[in-house]
Amino acid sequence: HNMYKEFRDVTINGAVSQMYSEMAGRHRAHPNTIQIINTATLKAAECKREHILEMHDSKLKYPVIRKMPLVSKKLRTTFTAKRPTTFAR
Repeated sequence: HNMYKEFRDVTINGAVSQMYSEMAGRHRAHPNTIQIINTATLKAAECKREHILEMHDSKLKYPVIRKMPLVSKKLRTTFTAKRPTTFAR
């Protein structure tokens, strides 16, 4: 079967490894049964898939996660009353 796939990655090698992982997970395809015909870097206007197009929004924002300082061993507890907040408001 032929398929057209789009992946977002910094390198083509990273996108190919994502493709192998997705094909193994969703379609139970072994890497030796997959034949890659073509790879290309696409411009934003050339993308077709919805999960790729939603990343093209210039107003897209992600939460800022900050590291929590490590509590000393004598003050640590197994259970706490509330969860720590790891995002800045």
